[in-house]
Amino acid sequence: MTTTTVDDATAEEKAKLQQHFGRGDIFFFLVCTLFGIDGLGTLATQGGAGFTWLVLSVLLFAVPSAMVLAELGAAYTDEGGPYVWTRRAFGRAAGAVNNFFYWVTNPVWMGGTLVATAASGLLVFFSDSGSDASRPLLYGLGIPFIWAGVLFAILSFKVGKWVATIGAYARFLLMGFFMLVIVVYAAKHGVHGIGGGDFSPTYSSFVALVPLILFSLVGFELPSAAGEEMKDAARDVPAGIAKSVIATGLLYGLPILGILLVLPPGQATGLAGFPDALKQAMTVFGGHVQTATDGTVVSTLSGAGLVMGWLMGILIALVAFTSGLTWIMGSDRTLAVSCYDGAGPRSLGVFSPRFGTPLRVNVVSGVVSTVVLIATIEITGGNAYKFFTVALSLAISTTLISYIGIFPAAWVLRRKDPDRPRPYRCPALPAMTILSCVAIVFCTVQLLLPGVGDQWFDGDYLPDQWAHRERYTYLLTELVPLLLFIALGLWFWLAGRAHTSRQGA
Repeated sequence: MTTTTVDDATAEEKAKLQQHFGRGDIFFFLVCTLFGIDGLGTLATQGGAGFTWLVLSVLLFAVPSAMVLAELGAAYTDEGGPYVWTRRAFGRAAGAVNNFFYWVTNPVWMGGTLVATAASGLLVFFSDSGSDASRPLLYGLGIPFIWAGVLFAILSFKVGKWVATIGAYARFLLMGFFMLVIVVYAAKHGVHGIGGGDFSPTYSSFVALVPLILFSLVGFELPSAAGEEMKDAARDVPAGIAKSVIATGLLYGLPILGILLVLPPGQATGLAGFPDALKQAMTVFGGHVQTATDGTVVSTLSGAGLVMGWLMGILIALVAFTSGLTWIMGSDRTLAVSCYDGAGPRSLGVFSPRFGTPLRVNVVSGVVSTVVLIATIEITGGNAYKFFTVALSLAISTTLISYIGIFPAAWVLRRKDPDRPRPYRCPALPAMTILSCVAIVFCTVQLLLPGVGDQWFDGDYLPDQWAHRERYTYLLTELVPLLLFIALGLWFWLAGRAHTSRQGA
């Protein structure tokens, strides 16, 4: 019987790859990867402290981690970058488990948080019921949302990169329009004042927001998942990352200030804070704002404001869709590479000869997203706010855990592979690595046990729409999937060992 070695499998699959990825494509891809609107409302729930923590996180986390990943992406340009870096540094077993976390977070995120975000954006502008979504609506929107993403992921980067480019321009248009409307609204109605004290950071706001902020600021390595589909990864990756750091900081910072200026204190919600603020500001083009008996501000659009609102709802859904798409396109490649490299079932390590994409893994991602959609809707009873909170927390924790393996790889590989050409070298690499990893570990613990060390699942640490008595239910919704993912990652590694003979392993 003829055995297939890792080298044979690698050569077979790499022959199917197609180079379509240039420097401009990398920048637009990163904009879609890094900037999403699913967290904007949550950042605004803590008032000015959210903006303060965002600025500090950009300076103390995004910039250091981006430099670390720029070194890795420029030095190691193999297909499946994040997996390859971890495997080179720590071995196949660690690479397999870490990469499974890196991959699985994205179908979880797409089938959970992003579906809820798209639904809330459409409902705020197309329905009088606000952001409340029924079970049938979540299913009716969620399933086409997921499988359209799978379809575009299957198509080559020659097509997929244009979807990412459209998504990037949708972000620029949406945020640019939002800031313009804020200026017009402020000129006509004034704004809610934010005093200097409102920007003071607190420990409770740190626990509530920084995990989400870190989740929003990771992904600089994602284009390197298609390293051998780039035209010049060694030069283009560091340049694309540098520009995207600046763009991401502005795209998050300006709209958060806008939400704080438009919505009254306490009115912002994690699920619909951004759409609600945008809708209220757009009443300057037609509509009115009124305060209900319970103090809730209700905005109604009419005339030109209504038509423009429909466009904004569509843009919000498009932004959510392209956020998920770019992550699926990148992470599916890392999983397929790990599978043909002997760290997973060989049957999943297959690229399409026609499209040059990991078709089988793309379909698996769609199935997992659909299962997550169904499970989350049923567990939360169709409560859109609980749906959003559970799905977002799980997506954040699985994502952050994967970086515990990725960030240290640069430091380890400098020691193990010192003669490797490094077109870009991260300054003070040990310090940058430690800073990034400490933040990741702390935030992961707080996601599982919000407020532990102070008031676990109580007071300021209580997630939206959850009660203190439900703390163990919340913990189980987070912990059980994480344990399952560890077991599945180990199974992937064992499956790879059982079905592939490796040379020199």
